[in-house]
Formats: sequence, structure tokens, C-alpha cells
Amino acid sequence: MSRPRTPRRLALTTTAALGALVLTALPAFATSTPAQIATSRANGVAYLKSLQAADGSYAGSGLSNEWAFSAFAAAGTAVVDVAPGGDTTKNARTVYRTLLSTSGWPSASPVVTDYERGILNAYAAGIDPARVSASRNLIAHVYGYWQTAEPGYFGPSANFNGTVFAALALGGAKTQAGGARVPQALTDALVARVRANQHNDGGWTYQKVEGDPTALNTASDIDMTGAAMAALCTSGVPNTDTDVVQAKNFLKGKLVSSSGAFNSLYGVNTSSNGWAVSGLNACGINPQSADFTTVPGKTPIDFLLANQYNPGGGFKYKPADTTPSAYSSIDALRGVVGGGFTAAPSTPVTPGAPKWVAQSSFTAGTATKLALTVDDGAGNLKVCSVSFTPTGTTTTLGDVLGAATTAAAPAGCVTSVTPASGTGTITAVNGKANSGSQTWKVSVDGSAFAGATRDKVINVGDTIALRWGA
Repeated sequence: MSRPRTPRRLALTTTAALGALVLTALPAFATSTPAQIATSRANGVAYLKSLQAADGSYAGSGLSNEWAFSAFAAAGTAVVDVAPGGDTTKNARTVYRTLLSTSGWPSASPVVTDYERGILNAYAAGIDPARVSASRNLIAHVYGYWQTAEPGYFGPSANFNGTVFAALALGGAKTQAGGARVPQALTDALVARVRANQHNDGGWTYQKVEGDPTALNTASDIDMTGAAMAALCTSGVPNTDTDVVQAKNFLKGKLVSSSGAFNSLYGVNTSSNGWAVSGLNACGINPQSADFTTVPGKTPIDFLLANQYNPGGGFKYKPADTTPSAYSSIDALRGVVGGGFTAAPSTPVTPGAPKWVAQSSFTAGTATKLALTVDDGAGNLKVCSVSFTPTGTTTTLGDVLGAATTAAAPAGCVTSVTPASGTGTITAVNGKANSGSQTWKVSVDGSAFAGATRDKVINVGDTIALRWGA
């Protein structure tokens, strides 16, 4: 399945639902009613269910239909409940988890957006992305693309969307309890790079423009503006922030009065509208507010609904098209139902199906990865993926740091640890020693920082943050 897109859209189409808007309490000036939106949601979900293959799969080559998981989550449908012919043994979540666990996934030459796609969709499906299997930790894979020479970028900085989607994936895929998974220092580094790449017109494109006055003055596109503003808000930036307001104003200035569409670089289309609406949704900005209602009374939601086939449920890519597009349908539906770029899964209705599935322990002898950050308190943040082979069902912080000295990507995350063995307090990392109240502390999966000891138990999929300070 394909649609007219640029190469960067072939690299990464998006995901759905951070902070859904309440569909039953729209203001008086909204022109698409809650009842119309509810109908669109029901028909859209039915269409996305029709995309499932007979073996239960959604993922495939190219722009894969697994992006439907983000729309399902935003629409309140649990992915584990989506099964061909009601055969629960082939439910979409189980089939996708099996795929993510295979050694050949995503490809022989993966890029960072492959793993970001996996995080966003696994999370929406109810698969803990750090604990897909004994060998697969998607969070750790993304950490491995940290750019040491350009801190804050993930993957080649020229392909800026890799950094935008790192923010969306690492910030949007919370822990199973709903907490932040990564440390604030990493979030701050990502936010700084997103801000630095905002064009003078208030939007973004998929390309790096930081430090280039000419590039900063070029035109932004609708799609990446939606994604980048969502990246900021997903990272905790409020919608009153100057950069978010500028992005909102950029989108507002691109409204087509007669239809409520956004005038995209790719022409008026539902996918670009869906990305923009998802950006607004993620920032808690109502796409049917007065700001986004044209003089004739049209909103971006009106445009999306006008391009949906009913009762079939699919959405056209462009108004002149005569058949629905799978990817446009995904992009459009998650916007219509209030989704951003990923969402926690809904509670399943399938008897016995848990909301979350996750690997519960290491498997001795099975190689795996862990995500690690080292913050020296002086602004020198190191980020890496640590490869090691556990010898039991758990490991220790000391063993992880030891492995990091020789098997970290990027290299240099940990160069030395004192003491180098035993079970006691860690007194120095990378040559920086404890000093009075300024000591090395550790946080796991966003827990409160506490004194770092070599015998600190580390479990499968733990996201580890070391920090020097009070």
C-alpha cells in the first residue's frame, strides 16, 4: 500500500494520542458535533480493523499499517481485541510483539526511526517497549543513536525528524504506571534541539536548520510542525510557551477558509491535516476553537470528516481521490478522536487479556540491552545503550556499569567506576568522585534518585539514570 509522499514520510509516518480532548464537551463554535465525531470514530475503527491480515498482522514492508495501533489507542480500542474472524490467538498485539522480538526486525540496516516507530506502536498496543522480550528493549535501541558530538540529537542531525520522534517516543511512552521513563536531563536536551530548529515562520520541517540563518528563514511544512509542537508538549512544555504559540499561529495562518484544511507543502490533504490536528491535540489546543474556525465556519475537523467515506470509514488522501488510503485514514482518525502521537492502551474486553504485556525477567545467557544515562552535574550528559549477557534473572548496577565500559553504543558512556568490584557504594564514575553531599545517585524508570551502590538490583528493561549532585 502506498500514497504520494516524500522520502522522509516513507521513513516515518506517525502515531496517535497524547492527551485526548473530551469529545462530549465541545464549545458552541465547534462545527463538527460530538455525534458526528462519534460516528466518524466508529466507522474509522471498523475500517482500520479491515486492514488486518488473515494471520493477524498489520506490520509489513514500507509504510506499514501498524500505525493503526496509535489510532486504535486514541479511539479507545485495545489492540489485543483486534483479531481476524474473532480468532484471539491471532490478535494484533500478540502478532506484533512476536515480530518485534525477532532478530531480523526491523532490517539489516536499521535507522533510529525504525525503533521510534516500534516504541510508539508497541506502547499503544499495550506492549512495554523496554520489555518486548528477553532480548528486545526498544528504549535502549533508541539510546544507541545518541549523537555524542551533537548532544540532544538522535540519529544523523540532518534528518531532524529522528530527533523529533525521539522526543515523542521517549516522552510519550510512559512506564506502565504512567510515569516519566527517562530523566529530565535527557528531556531537556531534546527540547533544546527542537527549539533550535524552529523556523522563523514558527514551524518546522524534517531537516536540520539550527545555526543556519538562510535555512531558518525557509518555509515550514504542516506535518512536521504538528509533530514538533507535539514533541515539545509531550516533553512537558506548556501550550502557553512562546515556541508553542508561534507554532499554533503558523498553523492558523495556513487554514483554508472554505474547507478548514491546512495548506500543506504537499497540497491540501488529510494526512497533513491529521498531523497538524494531532499536534494541536497533544498540546491541549482545541482544533475546533475560535482560532481554528474560519469565517465561513469551517474547522480542520470539518475537513477531515468531509473526506471520510461513510459507512465504509476510510479517509481519502486528497479531496479529488475516489478511494480511501490506509495511511491517510490512520492519520485522520487519530486527529478526529483527539489523539496526539501515541496513547496508553485501553482496557481490553477480551476475557483474560491484560492491559499490558512485558518480559518479566532476564533470561540467563540471552544477550540484551539496557538504556543508561550518566549526568555529571556539569552539563555533560552521556547517553548510551549497554549490551550484555545476564547470568541470572536479575543483574546489578555494578555489572551494568562494568559492561558499559566495553560494550556501550555510543562508546565512552562509562570509562571507569570506583570501586570496580564488590557490593558497596559507588564513589566515582568517569573520574568524578563523591564530595560531601555531592554524590552519585541512581534512578530507575523515573524513580526518585537515591545513593548508587554496586549491588543495586537491575531488572529486565530498566531505564537507568546516574546523576552526580546533592
